[in-house]
Amino acid sequence: MYQVLKNSTSQFVPIRNLQYHVRTWGTRKPNERPLVMVHGWMDVSASFQFVVDALRDDRYIVAPDWRGYGKTVVPSTDNYWIPDYLADLDFLLDWLNSPQVDLLGHSLGGNVVMLYSGIKPERIHRLINLEGFGMPRTKPENAAKRYVQWMDELKKMNKGELDLKAYDSADGVARRLMKTNKRLPEDKAQWLARQWAGENADGKWDILGDAAHKVVNANLYQVDEALGLYKQITAPTLAVEAADNEMDKWWGGKYSLAEYHERLKSVPNCRIETVADAGHMMHHDQPEVLARMIEEFLKN
Repeated sequence: MYQVLKNSTSQFVPIRNLQYHVRTWGTRKPNERPLVMVHGWMDVSASFQFVVDALRDDRYIVAPDWRGYGKTVVPSTDNYWIPDYLADLDFLLDWLNSPQVDLLGHSLGGNVVMLYSGIKPERIHRLINLEGFGMPRTKPENAAKRYVQWMDELKKMNKGELDLKAYDSADGVARRLMKTNKRLPEDKAQWLARQWAGENADGKWDILGDAAHKVVNANLYQVDEALGLYKQITAPTLAVEAADNEMDKWWGGKYSLAEYHERLKSVPNCRIETVADAGHMMHHDQPEVLARMIEEFLKN
């Protein structure tokens, strides 16, 4: 099994009536900017361990489990909203009590940090977005269809029809991770499995993610609103994407990498870099390469 090089410390932070699980690495030094890392959909904060181990710099790093993931308490809700992630992040930065932070997000987390950095630009020193592409442009006339889909999925969720699969063992979870990501070696998969899932009373291993995350957002994605926030970002921004582009598979031609690049032109100071031989989970596939990119970008 993968051997961790830098141990993390866990603590629970009261955020908006939840006990938020927050993982930290390193010791905070006076006047040091924290590096905050936020994970993606159906992931956990421990997902960044490989990158943290690969970093040469002795940074103080903070990574929360989003609401309804990992060890953070599942809220009393049957669906999740992007504004909640934005507010949770804002409360977390209040808790850190730092004038500015360096902020990194992957996938869902990447989308959140891009929006947040336009909402409160004064709080962010450097911004790193790992494959937080946003979503396809929507049309107002599709609103009714989206609301119907949302209501139908709420009913399915409340009937238990969207429940997540339980596994017979941690090894079964590891095999699932390796099936999803062909580049993930077994030692890392075995370690991740024990962070990504937990053993329950009957010996089954449950994914540490609330099934309600599978319910679609009721509101249509508003590209113009997102671009308006992008324009307000003042932090130098690094957008990192994997060479193995999966957007065509995800969106079936509704949204392309070229369109994403066009959107990034709204960010005042943004550069794009690509990680070779990597897929969407680039922080698992090429943690050393990604660590060098992060260090180079944050060195000033």
